[in-house]
Parts: sequence; C-alpha cells; structure tokens
Amino acid sequence: MSKRAMITGITGQDGSYLAELLLDEGYEVIGVVRRSSTVTFERIAHIQDRLTLVAGDLLDEVSLIQVLRDHRPDEVYNLAAQSFVQASWSQPVLTGETTALGVTRILDAVRIVDPEIRFYQASSSEMFGKVQAVPQNEDTPFYPRSPYGVAKLYGHWITVNYRESYDLHASSGILFNHESPRRGFEFVTRKVTHGVARIKLGLDVKLSLGNLDAQRDWGFAADYVRAMWLMVQQDAPGDFVVATGETHAVRELCEIAFAVVGLDYRDHVVIDERFLRPAEVDLLVGDPSKAEKVLGWSRDVGFHQLIEMMVESDMDQVSRLIG
Repeated sequence: MSKRAMITGITGQDGSYLAELLLDEGYEVIGVVRRSSTVTFERIAHIQDRLTLVAGDLLDEVSLIQVLRDHRPDEVYNLAAQSFVQASWSQPVLTGETTALGVTRILDAVRIVDPEIRFYQASSSEMFGKVQAVPQNEDTPFYPRSPYGVAKLYGHWITVNYRESYDLHASSGILFNHESPRRGFEFVTRKVTHGVARIKLGLDVKLSLGNLDAQRDWGFAADYVRAMWLMVQQDAPGDFVVATGETHAVRELCEIAFAVVGLDYRDHVVIDERFLRPAEVDLLVGDPSKAEKVLGWSRDVGFHQLIEMMVESDMDQVSRLIG
C-alpha cells in the first residue's frame, strides 16, 4: 500500500518540489490550500491531476483536525507560512499567527488525531539572525532579527516541545536560503534574475536593490526538499541544518546573473533605500555536516549553475510574455 503524505503550503516553491519528489517515490499526496480568491496553482499545474487538494487553514485548528481525520496521512510536512521577511515588518501579527501559532495548531491536530504521524517543520536560517557563530550549526544560539525570524523560532521550539512532551516523530529542518525558477518575485534572487531578463529584452533599463553586501548561503530548492523527506524517514526525529556551507554576496549574484546574458551589472543596478531592512542579518552560512552524515544528504546544484538556470528560465518566461 502506498504511503500518504500531506503538505501545507503545497502551492509554494518548496511545496511544489516536495510534491514532485513524493509522487516520484510512490506517495499519494494531499495538498492543503486556503480558501482564498488569490490562491495560485501555477507551480503545481503540471502535477495537479495527480494530487488531492483539500481546504484547510493554519489559522483554524478544527479544519486541520478534519483534514487529518478525512485523509489519514502517514507524514505531514508543514511548509505553509507568511514566508517573506520584508512583509513581516508590515504584517507582524499575521506573521505570528501563521508562521508561529500555525505550527502549534497543526502539531496539536496531529497529537489529537494520530500521534503516529511523522511531522516535518520548515524552520529557517533567519532564526540565527544576528549570528553568534560562523558557520551556524544545530547548536548555534538563535538571535532572530525580524518578526519572521521570531515567528519561525517559536515554530521551531514548539516542534521540539511537542516531540519531547508527546513523543511525536517531529523533525525540524533549519533551511538556509534555497532558490529556483519557481521562487517568488519578491525574493532577491528572483528579483535579480527576472530583472536581468527584462533588461536584456529591452523592457527595463535599471534594477533597484537594497544592500549589495548582504551575504547569504544559497542552494537549489529541489535539493533541499530531498533533505526534508530524508529527515522524516529516519528512525529518530531531530533538527538538521540544510545549507551549502558557502556564502555569496548579493553583488556576486548580480554579477553572475547579468553575465549570463552578456551584461555588466554596474550599468544597471541602483541602490534604493526602500529595500534596506530595519535590522540586517549579517553573515548567514550554514554547516550541513550533520545532515550529510546522518541523512546521507548532499546537494547536486552549485551556486553558478542555480543562477544560470534561473536567468534562462526567466528569459524564456519574459520572451513568451512579450511574444
């Protein structure tokens, strides 16, 4: 009998890649989506006929209990969140409701319906924030620097708490930045690669960005969802940093992306103070050695390859739009 997995946030970047992976592994996949006038199924359109999509909301525990009772999954992956750091400054309460308390609601639903369900929580490198050590691993102290980071930290600790209090198989993946052609336009990597395509194709001249010296540890989303799945397959649950162990500045991202289409970023990138954060995260770089050793995980796609893939995808997309 095939395993059944439930994914919240299935319409997002990670949800779509995880759904593909689980389908390839022979799972029956249930996706939880909010009833909303703006839900977009674009990222899962190519696999939608192989998924079971059900209505549920992290703000409503009763809906989560009902979905679990109706579909009885073996595994639950909680990827839903208000996931854009910048928006968490203007929507701190909503961010707390979904990204923090939402985790409690779904863990509690699992505890009530079937404590044997294996649970994955999407934690974030933003929990490290004002970093206390470089690189960051599972033992590095947290110091979040945004409402989003604070909310993710609550979600992380409540997962640990339910694991220890109720003996749930609940694991937490502390994922560093992971990108893909499916990344939202508000994230800096996609903003850059899409901007490059628009400039190359003559639609724009300039690209406005914030702090070019901010450094991040960027990997490919499809590599990272494989780590999520591997965590849930372990005999014992745990917390794992998933990262590349390399750091790159936004400036380098621009340099590579513009070079893919034969342009020099210095001719097009302008600094706009509106995109500077009230409190910047300095040097996020993860140490994935525990994930490599315990899970047998490794990444397939390097930074240059990732940015080239994203620029080429955006060139295709923008070309099609302008006909």
